[in-house]
Amino acid sequence: MDKLKVLLLFGGQSEEHDISCLSATTIASHLDPDRYDVTLVGVTREGRWLLTEDVSAIRDGSWRNGRTGAVLLPDATKKALLLFRPDGRTEEKPVELALPVFHGRWGEDGTIQGLFELARIPYVGCGVAASACGMDKPYTKVLVAAAGVQQARYLCFTPRDLKDIGAAVKQVEETFAYPVFVKPSDGGSSQGCSRAKDRDGLIGALELAARYGTRVMVEENINGRELECAVRSAPDGPKASGVGEILSAAGTDFYDFDAKYSNPDSRTDVAPVLPEGKAEEIRRAAVKVFEAVGAYGLSRVDFFLENGTNRVIFNEINTFPGFTNISMYPQLWAAAGLPIPKLLDALIEEGLRRGA
Repeated sequence: MDKLKVLLLFGGQSEEHDISCLSATTIASHLDPDRYDVTLVGVTREGRWLLTEDVSAIRDGSWRNGRTGAVLLPDATKKALLLFRPDGRTEEKPVELALPVFHGRWGEDGTIQGLFELARIPYVGCGVAASACGMDKPYTKVLVAAAGVQQARYLCFTPRDLKDIGAAVKQVEETFAYPVFVKPSDGGSSQGCSRAKDRDGLIGALELAARYGTRVMVEENINGRELECAVRSAPDGPKASGVGEILSAAGTDFYDFDAKYSNPDSRTDVAPVLPEGKAEEIRRAAVKVFEAVGAYGLSRVDFFLENGTNRVIFNEINTFPGFTNISMYPQLWAAAGLPIPKLLDALIEEGLRRGA
């Protein structure tokens, strides 16, 4: 049987470049070499596409010194990657499926998905609209509200709004009590996010978030357990995994970028003890959110279980969740009996089915 020709893209221009490389290492290492002919292409922070020879080059970062450039042709009659060899030769390499292992802007936000659509190449993950909406937190909140899923109250500020920082602060203080969470509207991995405890902290948090996103969102603080659910497409409809819990390291303000990836005391639990009925409630809500944004392939949906009330409150959706060694998405499916190689097979099959 001929191997499926897979283009695995990673890196990218977002703040989550390094996390993308970690995810790509995991995914590339678990793709069955008997089933897939994998071409690795890394995208530098500057946006240059480089052919990468093997997984070890991703691990040690040497792929960034690659000499063979690449570009995915938008010509739908080609369905090919164009390679630019150091000696000046060009070469077309056929692509039967794309696997975009990008997190954040210029990859998880619908941009690369649009290129795949133009090229008529099947791909793993959400489509253009779902990727764009899932990346933009305020848009996601509108869709989730329409689906009837409970979520934290919020305010949204444009760059024009923030020119009068005093008025923005006044609006926040009239709406919420401190602390509040401040986030870029279209960031990921908690980059640019802050928990503001007072007015000075809020001003700094607004200024920080504005550097990362097109708009800034301020949310009420929810005191509760941080829970996550993995969702994937299947021929008979979306499937939800079990529920996992994020246990942030003691002393951290919230599960920020450092707590996620740098603090060894942060951990995950794929079988937390929850109040009766709450795991199933979260699983149902995760599928509702997945369908509300029009997601396809895979997503991780995050919730709070509020202290004192046990209300399930939606936090956010990640349309291409991490695949690092600490990432919840693959851990949850492994706990459900679908280890990473089988999970990748299922995701690829869904990508091909949608593209058929």
